[in-house]
Amino acid sequence: MTKNINKIGVLLAGCGFLDGSEIHEAVLTLLALDKAGAEAVCLAPDILQHHVINHYTDQEMANESRNVLVESARIARGSIHNLKAINTLSLDALIMPGGFGVAKNLSSYAFKAAECDVNEEVAMAVQSFYTAGKPLGFICISPIIAAKVLGKEHIELTIGNDLETSSDIIAMGARHIDCPVWNTVISKKGKIVSTPAYMLGPTIGEVAKGIEKLVADILSLL
Repeated sequence: MTKNINKIGVLLAGCGFLDGSEIHEAVLTLLALDKAGAEAVCLAPDILQHHVINHYTDQEMANESRNVLVESARIARGSIHNLKAINTLSLDALIMPGGFGVAKNLSSYAFKAAECDVNEEVAMAVQSFYTAGKPLGFICISPIIAAKVLGKEHIELTIGNDLETSSDIIAMGARHIDCPVWNTVISKKGKIVSTPAYMLGPTIGEVAKGIEKLVADILSLL
């Protein structure tokens, strides 16, 4: 008898921590899923980035424009789906790595804090998985998306222990729980798992521990 392989969506926000997805977090998520025997399915919205940052100088490249889906395809080695197609992919869970692209491209959190907006396709995906009782994983800064979309459900989240960001999460209606980089928080409401990753760091090895635990927790909730 053939064992069913769990299909886990990985929602990306570009390529590079200053203007897209945090590459270490994204790759560690893909690796953890593969090691756990799950199939990772990468997705991203077909939208323009807010801006482009030179990751060598940390300076904005004023005359350059990039597309979130096209840039995310770099991390996915070209195997990626437009977020519009998410309902056709039969996904069992959804995980969102961090990076400033979450706060600049998938939402306006970097500019509006707790008053931010979330990209409509992203918000619909998060809400639909929650409503369907499917697990959701949020890494690094991405719990702000969960807080904005699902805060009214009073879910529990972590971004580590940053006072300003945790205060914003509380202002959006969710509950924040302090957490070390190697651990996760599993919400008592809904199948929601979060881990601090590079909100705390300090090394890729330490970040990997939390992401591996998040993936294991997500799969245990299926």
